[in-house]
Amino acid sequence: MSYDVKLIGSKLRRWENYLKDFRLPQWDELPDMDLYMDQVVMLLQRYLNFLPEDEHGNAAITASIINNYVRLKIMPPPVKKKYTRVHMGYLIMVCSLKQSVNIPYIQKMLPLGLPESEVRRIYEAYVQTHHDICLAFIQLARTAGDTVLHDPDAQSADVERLVYSSAIVSGFSKLLTEKMVHLEGEALDEQPKSELTPKKKR
Repeated sequence: MSYDVKLIGSKLRRWENYLKDFRLPQWDELPDMDLYMDQVVMLLQRYLNFLPEDEHGNAAITASIINNYVRLKIMPPPVKKKYTRVHMGYLIMVCSLKQSVNIPYIQKMLPLGLPESEVRRIYEAYVQTHHDICLAFIQLARTAGDTVLHDPDAQSADVERLVYSSAIVSGFSKLLTEKMVHLEGEALDEQPKSELTPKKKR
């Protein structure tokens, strides 16, 4: 693969500056009035403007995508075609999680039927965690891309290693998420004995 090292370095610096200042909206910053679909899409595209278009150039958030989330019961259905603050909270979490977590896992992470107070608690914790991970990821990317960012003799192969590093981190993160979600509700003494006791040597 061939990369323009200077271009990549410039993009990395711009992205770092963007992530340092990025914040998901706090619960009290979400609209406290009911919204129609076009208003929801407009706000989500503003809140989550870091999400990329798909391979066909389509926006990451559309009315059809939201309707599909409702159909799949990933979020509560609208009330008389209107969406509340609770809907917005679900959508922000679902749309951002969807970049790395498959829908069945999101459904387990964000169950339906919760009272608004519990949705608020989960959402506020998610927003804080999102910000913390943004800052941690900046440091991770800075370390992995150190050569690209600071070595005037950096080559395309150095960018290639950064790409591989990002992909590997993403893979391990996805794997850990899935393993943790599978363990939800289980206790150590509930696991099969075969997982708790070492196998005897023959």
